[in-house]
Amino acid sequence: MSNVAKKKPAAKKAAKKSPESSPQGMKQAILDHLKYTLAHNASGATKRDWWICISLAVRDRIVDNMIKTQQTHFEKNVRRCYYLSMEYLMGRMLVNNMYSAGIYDEARKAAEELGVDWDEICEEELDMGLGNGGLGRLAACFLDSLATLDLPAVGYGIYYEYGLFKQAFENGHQIEMPDSWKMFGTPWDIVRPEYTQTLKLYGNVETQFDEKGDPHPVWVNTRTIQGVPYDIPIAGYDTKTVNFLRLWSSRSSEEFDLDEFNKGDYVEAVREKAIGETISKVLYPNDKTENGKELRLVQQYFFVSCSLHDIVRRYFKNNEGWDGFADKVAIQLNDTHPAIGVAELMRILVDEQGLEWEKAWEISTKTFAYTNHTLLPEALEKWSVPLFEKVLPRHLQIIYEINRRLMEQVEARWPGDNWMKRDLSLIEEGHPKMIRMAHLAVVGSHTVNGVAAIHSELLKSVLFPSFNAMYPGKFTNMTNGITPRRWLLACNPKLSKFIDAAGISKDWPKNLDALKGLEKFADDKKFQDSYMKIKYENKVALAETIKELCDVEVDPNALFDVQIKRLHEYKRQHLNLLHILTLYRRLLHNPDLDIAPRVFIFGAKAAPGYYLAKTIIKAINSVGKMINEDERIKGKLKVVFLPNYRVSLAAKIIPAADLSEQISTAGKEASGTGNMKLALNGALTVGTLDGANIEIGEEVGDDNIFIFGMEVEDVQKLDVEGYDPASYYHADEELKAVVDWIGSSYFTPDEPNVLESLKHSLLDGGDPFKVLADYRSYIECQDKVGEAFKDTSRWAKMAILNTARVGKFSTDRTISEYADQIWNLPPVPVK
Repeated sequence: MSNVAKKKPAAKKAAKKSPESSPQGMKQAILDHLKYTLAHNASGATKRDWWICISLAVRDRIVDNMIKTQQTHFEKNVRRCYYLSMEYLMGRMLVNNMYSAGIYDEARKAAEELGVDWDEICEEELDMGLGNGGLGRLAACFLDSLATLDLPAVGYGIYYEYGLFKQAFENGHQIEMPDSWKMFGTPWDIVRPEYTQTLKLYGNVETQFDEKGDPHPVWVNTRTIQGVPYDIPIAGYDTKTVNFLRLWSSRSSEEFDLDEFNKGDYVEAVREKAIGETISKVLYPNDKTENGKELRLVQQYFFVSCSLHDIVRRYFKNNEGWDGFADKVAIQLNDTHPAIGVAELMRILVDEQGLEWEKAWEISTKTFAYTNHTLLPEALEKWSVPLFEKVLPRHLQIIYEINRRLMEQVEARWPGDNWMKRDLSLIEEGHPKMIRMAHLAVVGSHTVNGVAAIHSELLKSVLFPSFNAMYPGKFTNMTNGITPRRWLLACNPKLSKFIDAAGISKDWPKNLDALKGLEKFADDKKFQDSYMKIKYENKVALAETIKELCDVEVDPNALFDVQIKRLHEYKRQHLNLLHILTLYRRLLHNPDLDIAPRVFIFGAKAAPGYYLAKTIIKAINSVGKMINEDERIKGKLKVVFLPNYRVSLAAKIIPAADLSEQISTAGKEASGTGNMKLALNGALTVGTLDGANIEIGEEVGDDNIFIFGMEVEDVQKLDVEGYDPASYYHADEELKAVVDWIGSSYFTPDEPNVLESLKHSLLDGGDPFKVLADYRSYIECQDKVGEAFKDTSRWAKMAILNTARVGKFSTDRTISEYADQIWNLPPVPVK
């Protein structure tokens, strides 16, 4: 039922224009879009036609509240958060939007009355190719919580035409194909050509004199690019607030050279157009080449410049002068990708607006805050000075000036300490010199946060100790979270309904701590059976997906052991592989060995230029093929690597997982969010004391998590004393056997030595992420996992308590902390 009848007469009159959300109203809206938007009748409609029309009918209902939200924010001249991120891993939008708008049942019933297969229609939607991994998925969850908590916010990013890549496997090797997710458009975007921005690139800087004879640097001889904004509505759950994600699509300022075309030079006629559109063409171009690096830098500046000019435009719609800018605008830099925003805002304030440097710097540093997402020094972005000078010559001058003033402060604090100057400088000396973007973000922000308690401490003690000494109190912690709307309510509807029926609280999707009420059922045999029956049904569904995608039959009664995340050495998928080989070898020696049957499930993409990561994928696939076909082990092990891992695939895997592999080297994973999603859905964690694993363990209890391996201090001690992986290799017969096995051609007889680089990385390559050092602890812990799984009642209790006790890890909590402690952002309910 609509809430319109409860409103005052004036509001009721305005609300009459709102689309009706009853099944009949939804049905009519779907048919209207089929007829008037797509020019189809029902008999000729394809599954994609139905998906578009259902999506548009849902969007209509969301847009009504989006308009009210923006009107409310404008009239109240609210303070807003502007979230700048290169990635937003949104996944599919339809089901999530229906839940948020409170019309899921009505829309589904309407579709079924139209004779539409609901599951088939939902499968028609392609995942939005706007992100890659945890960084982008976190940003998507943040947008959901910002709207749900009635917080005025706008997300900014790039409207990539192609996603990272579509992954397939050929003879076990990763094959990359274009992810043309936007080829036929999407029903969720709204183009805003009236807010198109024009920005400058390249050129040079000249000194010009004003009418008073004062010199000023002027950026000249530039090329211009246009950014056209597209808005994606972001509906809050059980609220009328609808924020939006604004994504920039690049366009050349010179669309078409008619003279060249008429001369017959058709390629030259569209050259500028093609160059302009390249900027927003692909998510993360391969930056192993100089051209790739340049495009990556241009992408970052493109979306940041467009966004900052848009923010300034929005500010001046309701305000005058710059004195109140930092009071109305909070900008969050999501990792170092948007760090160029510090220099760009200074350029806008000093060059375009004529502010004095000191005033501009005060405004800028009061506006920006920075989230760090990595402890890996090599992952902190750096740009060569020659490249920066070529693409952004004026910004290079500004960065040098920021650094000059910073060095004066360092000298005043630590006179004559050249080591401290080198450590804090924005410029890293070398050939060529490099600009440290993380340093720029730290210096230019009022607050810097990590994303898990241990990560934030390591930022202060290991990654940025000098900055922590320079700016005491600047560093803080905001432990990551996930949105329970997508990662339980929408992806695991059977468990969600079961939780509703338990009678604890109907508002748990907005108050995840309410799940603590499930604790009282943890020992209840009937409750355990019902809970595990849902898990089994989810495993049956995943087994069907595995058969479809991998042509491998798996037993839903087996332990589903899941590792789904970006393929990287520090996440240690190869440690998981060594465990698989260990079990396989034990079974070959003793086929009657009493172990819990396991299905090892992987999902991951390796960056196209990351060859060792791609070798690990090949190794897992090759080992899996042999194991899956080996009748000697009686089906006790299966290994599957699901291709093209993405949000929609994760939504099928996570509800079915029994075990969550979170096995990164201690001190390397900033937080992780997959660990939270899996625990919420009743998977038990096997992991190191790294990232948010520590806090998950604190919440669920030591008896309900499997912890192994070295702690951060142990890893640091090994680094200081010198790590010799060969000593572990020679001291452990099982370890030596499986490392030699994988390094041979046993699993790849048609491609001899193709896996040799994997063994090399573990021994001669120095094993940088301490796989061999943690191997024995991991194997012993996994043996305990197998024994625990055999005790069905114990396992059920542990799974239930994981679901019940991870309420802390809702992004509603995370965003509330950002709003209170960093952004000073009050909620603004929409009536």
